[in-house]
Amino acid sequence: MNTSNSNDKKLGIIQTRGFGDIVIALPIAYHYHQQGREIYWPVCDHWCEQLDAMASWINWVPVPVDSGSFFYDTPVEFLSQLGVTDILPLYQALSGHPEFTLEAYFQHTSFDQYKYIRAGVPFIKKWSLSECIHRNLDREQTLFNQKVTDPTVPYVVTHLRGSEQTVSYDPAIIPPGWNVIDIDDTGWVTDWLGVISRAEAVIMTDSCFANLVDQLQLPVEKYFIPQHHIGLTPVHGSDWIWLPNPKLKPQSVIFKGA
Repeated sequence: MNTSNSNDKKLGIIQTRGFGDIVIALPIAYHYHQQGREIYWPVCDHWCEQLDAMASWINWVPVPVDSGSFFYDTPVEFLSQLGVTDILPLYQALSGHPEFTLEAYFQHTSFDQYKYIRAGVPFIKKWSLSECIHRNLDREQTLFNQKVTDPTVPYVVTHLRGSEQTVSYDPAIIPPGWNVIDIDDTGWVTDWLGVISRAEAVIMTDSCFANLVDQLQLPVEKYFIPQHHIGLTPVHGSDWIWLPNPKLKPQSVIFKGA
């Protein structure tokens, strides 16, 4: 069976990175939390503070980052030390673990669908993120005050840096006189929600920010620039206008026209 053992009070989740994958999987953890399970989730140690502020109902387990065991073996070891034996790995592919790619649905789903099927959680729950997280409105307002110099001027929020490339768009799509605010490394990830929520539009590529906007169904006009093929691109639940990526890598094109 690919669902967890409900007789075990503790449930360990293995998805140590990236932040966007954690955002995608939070409703999975919340599904089991609502059933009375204690959730233990090993993640990058430098993310624990903001993740705990975001979802304090999870026991976040800090894991030092390395190039190998950090992904799976060390989390299993840490969970074992905490008495967690029921473990749900949410990677859909991982070096050294070919069993993940042998699932019957691996070749036929996007990576976010894979996580929900493996977890035995209805995929529609991906868009219940607002029930799973706490937003710090004071921190959001502080960042808003820093980034929005004149609230009377309409603005667009952009996030163009993905895990593999920085994408671009035609600036002519932005009306004259509007400001552009590019998301940078200021603050925590969720601190940007106040800036994003009051924008006229967002232009984003694959990232934790695009995941947050979509899963929270924020009421802004949404533009998306893809980087990956269908298997590595999250499924959107709200309306996005897709823009072309002139630098799309050849391996990201798996269906070719005549």
